[in-house]
Amino acid sequence: MKYFLFTLATLSLLAAPPAERKKPMSFFDMTVNSLNGKPEPLANFKGKVVLAVNVASECGYTPQYEGLQKLYADYKERGLVVLGFPCNQFGGQEPGSAAQIQAFCSTKFQVSFPLFEKLDVKGPMQAPVYTFLTAKHGEPAWNFHKYLVGKDGQVITAFKSGVTPESTELRSAIEAALK
Repeated sequence: MKYFLFTLATLSLLAAPPAERKKPMSFFDMTVNSLNGKPEPLANFKGKVVLAVNVASECGYTPQYEGLQKLYADYKERGLVVLGFPCNQFGGQEPGSAAQIQAFCSTKFQVSFPLFEKLDVKGPMQAPVYTFLTAKHGEPAWNFHKYLVGKDGQVITAFKSGVTPESTELRSAIEAALK
């Protein structure tokens, strides 16, 4: 028997009749549960450039947490926010509870950027935030796939897992979005 975990945001979206389901027009139109389980309106980040990343604690790309934290520290005063979305869909590399994820990120990498509840970034149970992110730029193929969202709440571009937070390609795109 399979069990599925639904967030309140997902259930409320599915509960509405199809005619009443409002398709988000902007990244900032949605609400996602933070890592502590409380609903977090993404409107709280309106007017900022967002780097949304599906993260995992036991992945070969996990050291990118350090670069993501540095990126956040370097650019947050200019209007960039990094948002981490833990996901266990790729090799079961994020098996921990919310408390374990928080402890790992804060002690090993001193992560101070916002983290959210574990969610599906692809497939039939894809979280609405990822349905929006992937609509024009495709689903992640692995952990640490990055989506750059402009101040207007629209996805500008996406970067595969191998594109590091230190890369010129990513930093140039952030610089352009911050202008």
